[in-house]
Amino acid sequence: MRHRVAALLGIALSSGLQTVVADEAPYTAKHEPGRCAFRGQCGKQSLFGKELPCVDNDLAKDPDAELRQELVDLCGAEWSDGPVCCTLDQVRSLKSELGTPNTLIGSCPACKHNFFNMFCKFTCSPDQSLFVNVTQAAPKNDKLLVTELDQLISEKYGSGFYDSCKEVKFGGANSRAMDLIGGGAKNYHDMLKFLGDKKPLVGSPFQINYPETYEDPSMGALDMKPKKCNDEDPNFQCVCVDCPEMCPKLPDVEESGSCRVGALPCLSFASIFTYLILLFAFSATIFGHVAWKRYAQHRIERTRLLHEALHSDDEDEGGPVLTEAMRDRPTKRYWINDRCDDLFYRLGHASSRFPGITIGFSLLIVAVLSAGWFKFDLEKDPARLWVSPSSAAAQEKAYFDANFGPFYRAEKIFLVNDTLPSGPGPVLSYDTLKWWMEVEKSIETLESDIYGKYLGDLCFKPTGDACVVQSVTGYWSPQGGEINAKTWKDHLRKCTESPVDCRPKFGQPIDPNMILGGYDEDVTEAQALTVTWVINNPPEGSDARGIAIDWENKLRDRLLDVQDEAKQRGLRLSFNTEISLEQELNKSTNTDAKIVVISYLVMFIYACMALGTPLKYVFRNPALLLVESKVSLGLLGIIIVLMSITASIGFFSWVGLKATLIIVEVIPFIVLAVGVDNIFLIVHELDRVNLSCPDRMVEERVARALGRMGPSILFSALTETVAFALGAAVGMPAVRNFAAYAAGAVLINALLQMTMFVSFLAVNQIRVEDRRCELWPWWQIKRARIYSNGNNGFVGSGHVSEIEEESILQIFIKNTYAPRLLLKRVKLGVIVVFLGVFAAALALIPMIEIGLDQRVAIPDESYLIPYFNDLYDYMKTGPPVYFVTRGVDIAHREQQQAVCSRFTSCEWLSLTSTLELERQRPNVSYIASPTASWMDDFFLWLNPVYEQCCVEDGKTCFADRKPAWNATLYGMPEDEEFIHYLDKFLSSPADDVCPLGGMAAYSDAVAINHKDNTIQASHFRTAHTPLRSQADFINAYAAARRIASEITARTGQDVFPYSVFYIFFDQYLSIILLTAALLSALVGIIFVIAAILLGSAMTSAVLTVTVTMCVIDIMGAMAIFGVSLNAVSLVNLIICVGISVEFCAHIARAYTFPSRTVMESNNTTLRGRDARAWTSLVNVGGSVFSGITVTKLLGVCVLAFTRSKIFEIYYFRVWLALVVFAALHALVFLPVALSVAGGAGYVDPESEGTAAQDLTDRRWRAIRVHDNSDSEDEDY
Repeated sequence: MRHRVAALLGIALSSGLQTVVADEAPYTAKHEPGRCAFRGQCGKQSLFGKELPCVDNDLAKDPDAELRQELVDLCGAEWSDGPVCCTLDQVRSLKSELGTPNTLIGSCPACKHNFFNMFCKFTCSPDQSLFVNVTQAAPKNDKLLVTELDQLISEKYGSGFYDSCKEVKFGGANSRAMDLIGGGAKNYHDMLKFLGDKKPLVGSPFQINYPETYEDPSMGALDMKPKKCNDEDPNFQCVCVDCPEMCPKLPDVEESGSCRVGALPCLSFASIFTYLILLFAFSATIFGHVAWKRYAQHRIERTRLLHEALHSDDEDEGGPVLTEAMRDRPTKRYWINDRCDDLFYRLGHASSRFPGITIGFSLLIVAVLSAGWFKFDLEKDPARLWVSPSSAAAQEKAYFDANFGPFYRAEKIFLVNDTLPSGPGPVLSYDTLKWWMEVEKSIETLESDIYGKYLGDLCFKPTGDACVVQSVTGYWSPQGGEINAKTWKDHLRKCTESPVDCRPKFGQPIDPNMILGGYDEDVTEAQALTVTWVINNPPEGSDARGIAIDWENKLRDRLLDVQDEAKQRGLRLSFNTEISLEQELNKSTNTDAKIVVISYLVMFIYACMALGTPLKYVFRNPALLLVESKVSLGLLGIIIVLMSITASIGFFSWVGLKATLIIVEVIPFIVLAVGVDNIFLIVHELDRVNLSCPDRMVEERVARALGRMGPSILFSALTETVAFALGAAVGMPAVRNFAAYAAGAVLINALLQMTMFVSFLAVNQIRVEDRRCELWPWWQIKRARIYSNGNNGFVGSGHVSEIEEESILQIFIKNTYAPRLLLKRVKLGVIVVFLGVFAAALALIPMIEIGLDQRVAIPDESYLIPYFNDLYDYMKTGPPVYFVTRGVDIAHREQQQAVCSRFTSCEWLSLTSTLELERQRPNVSYIASPTASWMDDFFLWLNPVYEQCCVEDGKTCFADRKPAWNATLYGMPEDEEFIHYLDKFLSSPADDVCPLGGMAAYSDAVAINHKDNTIQASHFRTAHTPLRSQADFINAYAAARRIASEITARTGQDVFPYSVFYIFFDQYLSIILLTAALLSALVGIIFVIAAILLGSAMTSAVLTVTVTMCVIDIMGAMAIFGVSLNAVSLVNLIICVGISVEFCAHIARAYTFPSRTVMESNNTTLRGRDARAWTSLVNVGGSVFSGITVTKLLGVCVLAFTRSKIFEIYYFRVWLALVVFAALHALVFLPVALSVAGGAGYVDPESEGTAAQDLTDRRWRAIRVHDNSDSEDEDY
């Protein structure tokens, strides 16, 4: 294309044999008005060359009528009189040569006028010698052929000419016409140089120089006034697409989330500022209170000395007042708690009394549910895993695929030179190019293993001849693939400046930005080259899709070998095939099976140690280890976890909910961490009941234990199940299915623990009391018994283990931790510190990034990691984006005008005009390329001026049409006629004769319904700016959504954007609102459940606030740990809410329903809420720490050794923060908050009104006295 334009300056010249440099008189001796410099055609310089002009310094001559008419028709009315310096042959040749550029720039009258005017004046001006000087010539027969000349063009005209043409678009190639007529020139000097450089056969046949100054005073640039694209004369005005000055201004885009105060986001500033204000007010209040108290104390110290001594401010430092705590003991009962207690008592009694039936029925239910494994199915397709089928992006992808076919499969490599210690260097060299050309040839002959197919059988062939392979080696295709060791750099530079002159076999110019990266100016210094093989993408599930994947697997194996070859050359190769991501995502799972096994083994060992006999008693009597070890209980706990997982997977497989490999790996961790906790709570409570009611039947004791802990387990299990179930509200199938499977497993696990485990616990307790061996119950070990020293009064029963119930941890909490935590000064410090951490975490939330980097979701050792790194570092073009009209029949004029942009009747802000305006602000729109508008190119293709474009029955279409072709679209085809010509356009190839042919560029851009001659869908192609981060991809998708919505609002057409990556980023447009909504809903549900089960709105509010603070702190940790917000982390946050409740629920319930026996053991001066907070810590604090915190910490720490990056980032980091913050809030902040703002308490039905209460009271009184005198040796 471009070479035809460059040849315009030599259209009228003839050939010679060799150049002769004038040694005598100059070829243009006279420079004066009315005199020529060359005229006529004197022949060719070579057999296949073009006609060259004759040197002619004679006077201009008046043309005959035929020449005059031809000249006026071509160059305008200004040539209707006066002499000229050209012949009829020259003018006809000029008309022929101007045909190609006319198809490229004809839509912009100003650019066309300036282009035509320059060539007409150059060829025919009567004052030619004033601005043209022939400097070299070659003899041919009796004449001289011009081989080199100087032409003077004024800066005013040159710059005006360039400015009028620089933004004219050539839609078929998504490029500017300047790339074709000016070699991609950045200024008018480069444009003229490109036009004037000698290019035999494919360009100008002789050299034309454009000097800025000239020594000959008789010469000067011709006084020509260029037309502007926004010229005052409407006849020369161009449309917006080709002239930014003619464009209307789009409304500014309001940036969301842009609120900032200085360098800080508004939320960060508000949280910090509010905390500082509250801290200041808090401090001022405290200091004021202390100062006033000292002043008041000073005034009355003499008269109230005794009173002050009795009511010291430090109430916690006094001696024990044995009856103070009991004065505030709750006396009211809460009927819901009583009902729950009774329900769980009955459940525990039935399970304990009929263990065989309970265990058998549990196994039967689990077996029935697990039978669903026969329908077990794994979902591996990334698009179905990570995209909701109901999402707009998924539905639009389906629409696009149905109408235009699936987007092509792209096989892509990067070859990079970054292996040197000094850093990245140039990747291109003669040897590298020769080697890589051989690699490409080997890939062309690559035969797939199963189907025996080659690249040529599968690739995309736009013209039906050659595969689309976008590679730097394509620049040598016109030379037969021969690379010259000496000239390869110059050749590469010329090809990147003018890709159209170095077109590969498939015929379309290659943008250098698509094949080279890591350079600024000189392309030979590029640090990376990239190659793309474009493969047809058959429908999913078809045999053809399997054939393509088979060849891609072969290509993968070949490229892995090429990696080694590149390494030997000091280079690095990274690559990706279309199937690679799916394969690597699936490979990332099941790589940590050992981690799962180790975590279960660690949990089993810990359970056995924590639930079993203290070591000091084992040392005293080793026989205890055989009876009291509780190995079977720990093992059963693990088995129940596995049963619940199996049953959950089986159930959801029954209902058709596909599993994912991440479900198989993550759920075992979650259920293990959640499920084992309840075992500790039940067993520890049974130990307490055994001490308080030693003479009761085992069934009674087990029932009492479950009756007390059942409501707490119900509370935590219910909130966890609801939390996981809410995760199913996330549309992403991988996350939704994960949440459903997890909710089912947690619920089943809780039910099995309160039935099957309780039954086994009762059997185990009977075994223990009968002194039978743990692993061989037929063996009775009578020596397995401990006798206490009698101080506690427990000796004599002989039915239960006489091991003291209080461990070192429990004694520490009761005597040291709880009393000191509830000191006023400590409580103030706790509140200040935790609120400070909360404010800091809240300030960090805006720092959380959004997205899920693909490099995180695949294994660390995957070959895709370097590929994605190179893609972000070196790719200089963005992915293509299509704006699709859905259900818009563009065969009608009204719809045509809402789409087109190059005609006067097009809407001012039509679809393509809007896209051009958005392209002019890429920082907002993320659109970089001109739009490929098949509609505009189709109507231009019909223009009879382009005689070789639309030809029917040997005649130019629309040549004699009435009304004639016009820029108003009046009388242009509609309906059936439109479809008729459109079919011809879409089957017409683009070539030098007619570059507007639509076969290569638009054959798949229009979906035509030939049954009723309508257009059901069409797309308009452009491209994004280079996208180098998750934020860029998300913002680009959001911008495309905004643009499509605005086009729909303005034109009334249903328009949506489509790009291959949109389907994976649709979730992020609403992820923030979805996160806020789900977490808020969950917090509200927690409050309601807590209020119902606890019977106190105040206590529920404190619990809810504590959980909220915990989750906010975790989100702050996410910002610090680099955990992005996405569907995976959203479900993790939901899990965090549920597990945070588990940490806190037992403390809150023990506060609301304080144990009378524990409360009576309070030997401090704590009163009211403080006393109940102390009771809750003493009662369940140890279990929360050892049974919940430690178990979860062990499970999380095992994850630190995972090889999966997504596990390490999204599970280990988040869950570690969860365990730390939840434990601190449950064991530190919550008791303090309850002591300050907790609600009313109720009678604990399990510690009131029982026959064993008298015995319990005596025991706690003895322990209370014993606590002050026991030696360390007697501690557990």
